[in-house]
Amino acid sequence: MKKIGILCASDTELEPFLKLISFSKITEKAMLKFYIGSIEQVDIVAVYSGVCKVNAAIATQLLIDIFHVDAIINAGTAGGMDKKVQLFDTIISNHMIYHDVAEDILTEFHPWLKANYFQADQKLFSIAKEYSLMVTFPILFGTMVTGEQFIEDEKRDEINEKYTPLSVDMETASVAHVCYVNDIPFLSVRTITDTATHKGIENFDKNCETASKRSAEIVLGILNQLTKEITLYLK
Repeated sequence: MKKIGILCASDTELEPFLKLISFSKITEKAMLKFYIGSIEQVDIVAVYSGVCKVNAAIATQLLIDIFHVDAIINAGTAGGMDKKVQLFDTIISNHMIYHDVAEDILTEFHPWLKANYFQADQKLFSIAKEYSLMVTFPILFGTMVTGEQFIEDEKRDEINEKYTPLSVDMETASVAHVCYVNDIPFLSVRTITDTATHKGIENFDKNCETASKRSAEIVLGILNQLTKEITLYLK
């Protein structure tokens, strides 16, 4: 994995990465700014796509077609769904699924999935697992759901019963979807801003900056682990 794409939904989520990247240039395409440089000896192209599935899909395809990234990490924030998930816990994707798309759409039609969910890249997932053993703050691994709405009380129980997710957001599954059809390794790292107990846009707004920094810190740790593994492989 020579070049990693980092995709966030918002400028707040991307900001911590901009402080870490050694820049070479900024390129604009499709009304988006792509920040090209490196973090921890890893070549990086970072972008914030804007909120929602289509915006995230546009940015993902551009990372693949224009910038030729070898893998994509989706970083940022999410809402907690499982009762055990607390504010500022970080969820790392295992399975990703749309909660607002009919179950047979992706199995009966393109891309003809065997099941109606996407999986994280096992190599990146394994590296994330290794990293999680080195830190004291909570990192949980499991299912993320994606849909075009901010989840408060409405539909929470229905989504939990159907998918048993740890978190919900508006982009992850769409990024996974684009990566799947392009055969690009993918991982999502999302830190919790709001839960059933601490719910609502006001909690998201209050916690977004802190959660974004935590997510970026974890992505940095994963990149460090990735660099170590590449170094060991080359020896």
